[in-house]
Amino acid sequence: MKRKRFTEEQIIAILKEAEAGVTVANLSRKHGIAEGTFYRWKAKFGGMDVSDAKRLKQAEDENRRLKRIVADQALDIQMLKEVNSRNW
Repeated sequence: MKRKRFTEEQIIAILKEAEAGVTVANLSRKHGIAEGTFYRWKAKFGGMDVSDAKRLKQAEDENRRLKRIVADQALDIQMLKEVNSRNW
């Protein structure tokens, strides 16, 4: 399944078209997206500028990286507790 067909800049431009008065049905046909996709974008990017969207993407990437670090540390702690609980 192909993902990320549109960049944040393109998504915001499409949302601005809708704010200018173009109907959702026309936008969906013009850009080849489902109406549900439009509303999902509107919920996520509604009212943002391009710089805000870039900052959001950077924050999401940083959050993903930090979650991975925490998960790795939790596994290490669990392994150390297991080793420590054995009777030698």
